[in-house]
Amino acid sequence: MSAIITELLLHHHEPMHFHASINPNKKKWHKAFAKIYCSRAFLSTTAVAIVVDHNLPHLVKNKNHRQLSLLKGPHGVAAALKTNPLHGITGDAQDLAARKTAFGTNTYPFPPSKSFLHFVIEAFKDPTILILLACAALSLGFGIKEHGIKEGWYDGGSIFVAVFLVISVSAISNFRQSRQFDKLSKISSNVLVEVVRSGRRQEVSIYDVVVGDVVCLNIGDQVPADGLFIEGHSLQVDESSMTGESDIVDVDIRANPFLFSGTKVADGYGKMVVTSVGMDTLWGEMMSRISKDDTDEETPLQSRLNKLTSSIGKLGLAVAFLVLVVLMIRYFTGNTEDENGVREFNGRRTKADDVINSVVGIVAAAVTIVVVAIPEGLPLAVTLTLAYSMKRMMADQSMVRKLSACETMGSATTICTDKTGTLTMNKMVVTKFWLGKECLEEGMNVGRSVVELLREGVGLNTTGGVYASEEGVEFSGSPTEKAILSWAVAEMGMDMEEVKRGCEILHVEAFNSEKKRSGVLVKRDHEFHVHWKGAAEMILAMCSHYYDLEGEKKDLNDEERLQFNHIIQGMAASSLRCIAFAHKQSDEVNLETEKNIQEDGMILLGLVGIKDPCRPGVKKAVEDCQYAGVDVKMITGDNVFTAKAIATECGILLPGQDQDGCVVEGAEFRSYTDEERMQRVEGIRVMARSSPLDKLLMVQCLKRLGHVVAVTGDGTNDAPALKEADIGLSMGIQGTEVAKESSDIVIMDDNFASVVTVLKWGRCVYNNIQKFIQFQLTVNVAALTVNFVAAVSAGEVPLTAVQLLWVNLIMDTLGALALATERPARELMEKWPVGRHEALISNVMWRNLMAQAVYQIVVLLVLQFGGEGLFGLSEKVKNTLIFNAFVMCQVFNEFNARKLEKRNVFEGLHKNKLFVGIVGVTVVLQVVMVELLNKFADTERLNLGEWGICVGIGALSWPLAWLVKLIPVPERPFFSYVSIKRWRGA
Repeated sequence: MSAIITELLLHHHEPMHFHASINPNKKKWHKAFAKIYCSRAFLSTTAVAIVVDHNLPHLVKNKNHRQLSLLKGPHGVAAALKTNPLHGITGDAQDLAARKTAFGTNTYPFPPSKSFLHFVIEAFKDPTILILLACAALSLGFGIKEHGIKEGWYDGGSIFVAVFLVISVSAISNFRQSRQFDKLSKISSNVLVEVVRSGRRQEVSIYDVVVGDVVCLNIGDQVPADGLFIEGHSLQVDESSMTGESDIVDVDIRANPFLFSGTKVADGYGKMVVTSVGMDTLWGEMMSRISKDDTDEETPLQSRLNKLTSSIGKLGLAVAFLVLVVLMIRYFTGNTEDENGVREFNGRRTKADDVINSVVGIVAAAVTIVVVAIPEGLPLAVTLTLAYSMKRMMADQSMVRKLSACETMGSATTICTDKTGTLTMNKMVVTKFWLGKECLEEGMNVGRSVVELLREGVGLNTTGGVYASEEGVEFSGSPTEKAILSWAVAEMGMDMEEVKRGCEILHVEAFNSEKKRSGVLVKRDHEFHVHWKGAAEMILAMCSHYYDLEGEKKDLNDEERLQFNHIIQGMAASSLRCIAFAHKQSDEVNLETEKNIQEDGMILLGLVGIKDPCRPGVKKAVEDCQYAGVDVKMITGDNVFTAKAIATECGILLPGQDQDGCVVEGAEFRSYTDEERMQRVEGIRVMARSSPLDKLLMVQCLKRLGHVVAVTGDGTNDAPALKEADIGLSMGIQGTEVAKESSDIVIMDDNFASVVTVLKWGRCVYNNIQKFIQFQLTVNVAALTVNFVAAVSAGEVPLTAVQLLWVNLIMDTLGALALATERPARELMEKWPVGRHEALISNVMWRNLMAQAVYQIVVLLVLQFGGEGLFGLSEKVKNTLIFNAFVMCQVFNEFNARKLEKRNVFEGLHKNKLFVGIVGVTVVLQVVMVELLNKFADTERLNLGEWGICVGIGALSWPLAWLVKLIPVPERPFFSYVSIKRWRGA
């Protein structure tokens, strides 16, 4: 390596001579250097040497201190990569393109998606499909042998075509669903990262981070690539995702400057220079060894439906077996043979060679009954409605990370929400400033010494930044930081760069949601100064003195402390967030022994009141939740007065409710005994000055009481509560990556109204599944009963295998697609939440489906046994009439299934064009089946009168449904009276 570096140093100004001087044995280094040197003349020789020897990626992976010291530490590597630690890279298009060409992009190859062929093969694995194919093959063989290829292929070929249609539709649906989930997965992994380019902080996609970038890291951030720490304070990283150990690792420029992609910032803040990206990182190496999990996520509702499907399938199998036995017995006992070798069955003459073909037909009919009985459309309906809901929710600013959250949200009984950014707009501005006991107005003079200290307190004790551009001054950081920085620049004349030049930061304690304050120890002119900033009452408790308007230090006695508390409470009652600044000149500090910044004997510098207005429409959203039986609780770190003011403005807290235990502080809630907490938790509306552990404690109590709890969170410390909750809702704008990874749904616009939208969609998913269950079970009960009765009494089934497969296609796939894509209706928010263990098939559904099933069974059996006499039809036309009437009943009943309880089933129909389109396609295809594909479907053409009879039979289901919905049903599930738990388990 040293020889190569020497050659590089000697010849880097003469690339042509360098080519000639490389040792032939070092041909691969020559080739690598030539490519890099010619394409990236902007990089230094050292950087090229590092890349040539492939040591830049391994530098961090191996935590190689020795090689890092040879390269003059992190700043030496940054200089080699033409990176300014303060201003970053230039970041223009040419610079970025060259870096990507040389070092690669920050992307990982996604595991290959499942192909369409995979889903076709999966569909063929269904045992009933395989049996049908075997029957079709036998029927085809015997048919061609008996009648020749021109006429003999119809029976077997028809079954083949029908099975092909079922497999195709199933495979296409599953393939499209898989692609949709892959797309959403890629969106969810596209994290925004804050980098410094040309001296300006900006957010870029994690995929756009390049080697040499300076990345800003704050609590909760994900480290986007491998790199080296170059600046910051108290930075601690959670490397559990890499090492499996839960220990927090300290990061500093001397002992441990190494940062790994995929790890999370646990505390502090800092900057890093990126040394390797994508597959060159340690995380990339791990990703390359991980193959995609072949098992799809199964939601709780899908699990329940699979059990229901299994139960119905077993029932269908039993019916099919009975039909098979009955038909076989009747066939063989009803057969006689005359002297010419011709067999008679029920008076019909058949040749002896037809026996096997007849048996095959009987087996095919029995197997087809199983196909119709097994409601494989139920899991498909869940998949379709979840996919449709996820797509629509994405448009409504909600990104689903876990499928189960879609359906669980529909059962939510309580929502625990944050205040800042969720109920409020998160657009903060300083509206009041108190210095001493004076509220400053425009034109008032302030002591110069106090102004200087305030500039220091704001400019040094911050994770934000100020950037002067051609358009004006830009601010970065959290909304609170930006509001304070903007105020300091505009009102205090702060020049952040000048403030930083005059001071050396020695130690920092970063802000987090538990401490609710941040501190900094600085050295200025051989003197040590401490600055604290944070929640006003907490900073006030640390102070023993305060500065007045002229800059004189005054004692803070009990009376004046009470006055300051009144000032803080007054601002809080006006919905202002109150932030205090404190300062102290410290004695000589030994940083080796003292790890914490002094907190006592501080001098209060001033108080600022920050206004964060409520979001438009948030009060209406809260009222919608309350009307739907969902309790909304606000959990905030702000003081109790601000919390009450905002909660009242949003409608969470009603006037006068703050007197009966509706408002508590986190410390008070923690101090309750377990029994007291369980008694009071349901009545709490607002929790102020809460810590993340208080939020977790509240969630646990509510769940123990049987509530289905949704929780919003944005901070790293919110992760336990987000995981504990039934539905974790993280914030897309303010949320840290740790919070997002712990959540089930990401609210992209941080708006509470979007939380209510998620609630509507959750209820919609559950309601759509119930609609489809009612529709499907009606068909199952009718088809099984009619076929069984006809087989036992007449020795044959009225519906052929092809016809039953067609009905199966209508109800399983087209029916699922039509009913699973209904959008949320207003009445969904007029009901109380569905209980955690409530029966999936409600009494209302049983009433509706049994009425329709009994009607269909009666009509079809009348046609079966009296159709020829009633309408003067031939047997072939009668069977076609039964088939057509059965399909028409399903078409009309599909409308009934749209509304489980409302009598007007056409409400909102014009908004669901997909439903109308699917019904239209079903009717057209049915006409084609009956009128054109006679040999394929084994049907006869019907005249207009016969079509009228079929349509009339189907249409009668509408007034029947209207009348049936007038019948009241009890709340208690029917089957609970006879202790049948199968349906309740479903």
